[in-house]
Amino acid sequence: YGALHTYQSLVKGETANQTKLVMGPWVHGAWASREWKQFATHDFGSNTSQFFQDSIETPFFNYYLKGKGVLALPEATVFETGINKWKKYQSWPPPETKKMAWYLRSNNKLSAEIPGPSEAYDEYLSDPAHPVPYTSGFYGYRNNDFIVEDQRFAAVRPDVVSYVSSGLTDSLSVAGPITAELQVSMTGSDADFIVKLIDVLPANEPNFKNAPRGFQMAGYQRLVRAEVIRGKFRNSLEKPEPFEPGKIHTVRLELNDVAHTFKKGHKIMVQIQSSWFPLFDRNP
Repeated sequence: YGALHTYQSLVKGETANQTKLVMGPWVHGAWASREWKQFATHDFGSNTSQFFQDSIETPFFNYYLKGKGVLALPEATVFETGINKWKKYQSWPPPETKKMAWYLRSNNKLSAEIPGPSEAYDEYLSDPAHPVPYTSGFYGYRNNDFIVEDQRFAAVRPDVVSYVSSGLTDSLSVAGPITAELQVSMTGSDADFIVKLIDVLPANEPNFKNAPRGFQMAGYQRLVRAEVIRGKFRNSLEKPEPFEPGKIHTVRLELNDVAHTFKKGHKIMVQIQSSWFPLFDRNP
């Protein structure tokens, strides 16, 4: 969040800034590690930290601190998960991207087709005394594997609603921020909303090398990005507003930028819930 928003602020300001963005498939500090080829169930196919150090970091400091070499870095150097490729862009998000809307449909479907007026709402009961956990229990916060964890453990809960697309007939690449817009009503005066973007792997997906015994990547619901908002701050972080029970309110939240390809045969899933414990504190 910090690096992305710092970059966005700089490019909106002084046009003479020599602003460069590098976005890799790393947890905090992993760009400085000697080797970063794999993470949890991801195999990146190359040493992504070494690429950063050799191709970006060293030339950058040689040029600015030692006056050596020629620096020819693009505006943005971004690793695209899904296809595991480094991409170079002259701006971020890439200028060739097009906005695309996906809709939450009846029968737990996710579709690019606009819903009809007869489609009903979905509802769930969120109880702070029995919150949705952020992990199935295999990962602690210091083990960051939970950020790409299989979300099937959450999908089966009655306090989580899931929407899934049909199998993609062609690959779909997503680059830049994602905005979720929810139309919600509730019985109380406040609630949290967590939105997850998930890549559902096909039934013929092979296991990764050295996978644990009994582990199956087939049907894996891999978390791509997730974000949370406390509903009373939906319009302003400075001026919280309660919800009016029974009234429909609009809640928008922006998920951090992604660079990910949903490959042909995969499915896109969106999960929505109102607790994410204890990663995010319970709303009383």
